[in-house]
Amino acid sequence: MLLQKALTGLDVGVYVTDEQERIVAVNPHAEELLARSAAFLVGRNAHDLLHRGAGGTPLPRAQCQLMKVFRRGRGSHGGSKWFMRGDGTLLPVVWLVTPYELADGSTGVAVLFHERAAEQSEALGAVESGDHVAALAALADSLSLISATTTVLTSSLEMAEALRRLVRLVLPRLADWAVVDLVDEDGDLQRVAVTHYRDGQHVRVEELEGPLPAVPPDSVMPLSRVLMGAPVTRLSSRDYTDPLDSDMAVVQRRLFEATGMRSAIAAPLRGRGGEVLGVLTLGRSGQRRDFDSTEITLVDDIAHQAGLALDYEQQRRVAEAMQRYLLPQLPRVPGVDLEARYHPAPQSSRVGGDWYDAFVLPDGTLTLVLGDVMGHDLRSAARMAEVRSMLRAFAWDRESSPAEIVSRLDRALATIGIPTMATLVFARLVRTAAGSWTLSWTNAGHPPPLLLTPDGGARFLDHGSDLLVGPDPLTDRHTAGVALEPSSTVVLYTDGLVESATHSIDAGLAALRRHAVDLVRGPLTDLCRGLIERVRPSDNDDDVALLALRVADGRTSTASGEDAGPR
Repeated sequence: MLLQKALTGLDVGVYVTDEQERIVAVNPHAEELLARSAAFLVGRNAHDLLHRGAGGTPLPRAQCQLMKVFRRGRGSHGGSKWFMRGDGTLLPVVWLVTPYELADGSTGVAVLFHERAAEQSEALGAVESGDHVAALAALADSLSLISATTTVLTSSLEMAEALRRLVRLVLPRLADWAVVDLVDEDGDLQRVAVTHYRDGQHVRVEELEGPLPAVPPDSVMPLSRVLMGAPVTRLSSRDYTDPLDSDMAVVQRRLFEATGMRSAIAAPLRGRGGEVLGVLTLGRSGQRRDFDSTEITLVDDIAHQAGLALDYEQQRRVAEAMQRYLLPQLPRVPGVDLEARYHPAPQSSRVGGDWYDAFVLPDGTLTLVLGDVMGHDLRSAARMAEVRSMLRAFAWDRESSPAEIVSRLDRALATIGIPTMATLVFARLVRTAAGSWTLSWTNAGHPPPLLLTPDGGARFLDHGSDLLVGPDPLTDRHTAGVALEPSSTVVLYTDGLVESATHSIDAGLAALRRHAVDLVRGPLTDLCRGLIERVRPSDNDDDVALLALRVADGRTSTASGEDAGPR
């Protein structure tokens, strides 16, 4: 989406290809010049579809100048080239190729092109080609900056470090000074970065950073107006002469005095809903000319991307805090050890909806839940909280089997109109009069629990997994049960432990069983930690919840619980 936005505003034709020469994005001007729609172009091989010699003859790759540049992996330009249009006519072009880093980290190329006047004298044509190539080169530099900005802002870096790297990208290409002001979670304004490019180095000016005064709603000063929703705005020291209308204006005057900025622009950092999350100010000192309209548009695009990244980061922190808040302290149950782990998704990934729960009912029954609400955003975390609360309420309401309780959840979600889909295991552990333990459970589309016996055996409790929660309020659910030998261990887990884009769940389940057998003789804490370290795929982009229980050997009570709880 960011790539497409970056291309849309350019007034030359642009298409971007991946390493296999497939077109991955195209801008509206290219669609017009090529008489082909983006839907038709994307996914096709650019050379085979477009590149032609004089007279429209197909070009072998070895004879195509543009393809030679493509394979060298560096920028170049040319003018003797024709592209085949959708109506069968030829388009003579001036073109420029530049490397372009794609969202997945691979390197493709951006091809910028402009129609070349075909019926001019050779001398005039050369002049025009030179002018067009210079213009294309400037646009390619802007496109390269947008590409680098996108890479930084969508990386796994902490947002503070990502913003620092963003500043180093724009200085000195666009300015000598960069200032980043952010609105924190309490609504207070912080000047988090002031950087000066001087003598070939990026110098942080910490004495100009720190908390900022509140912005009064009636302030007419440029930065105040941007913070209150105005678009990208020019500003200079002349804007901050007396009379000043706020403490913020006084701070801004000091900024211009300390930095010597002669001209500057302030661009809002907006979230997806349009709210202003901060401001990026870029300033020029010395003899550098003022910002032109193209540069202002470029800075606005960069600020737009930074705002979306900030919005995502805030949402991720809120959702992760919600998840951790809802993960319970594990109860103490005589004769039972309990241990749990929750590992959030990697920072580059979206927040998930995995959770676990454990509580004791009035009759002494230990109830265990482990589930995964589908989706990866704040909404999924909120729905996880709703599902967790309803399951607790239904379990406490009256004595029912696991299948009956989850069936009530199905009907409740449908009745109150919460569009939720989730997988889960709902289990009950009951001690019999003879002192043994019985585990009963229902499985709603979730990976099966793993049972580890004291003789070294390991098997998955895969008796009749039913449909996941959500799609059908009338689905039939079943309760299964098993008697647990003394010292038996049961492990419940979410699919992030055993599955990823490159690891099938079957391979993950086999690894889980193998490593669990190796680790089960140790403490339950070591078992859980070891499973996370050994089994979780290295390329996992999902969060992981794990809940394990071990019943006593019949001679002693091993309930620990001192450090049980969310980890």
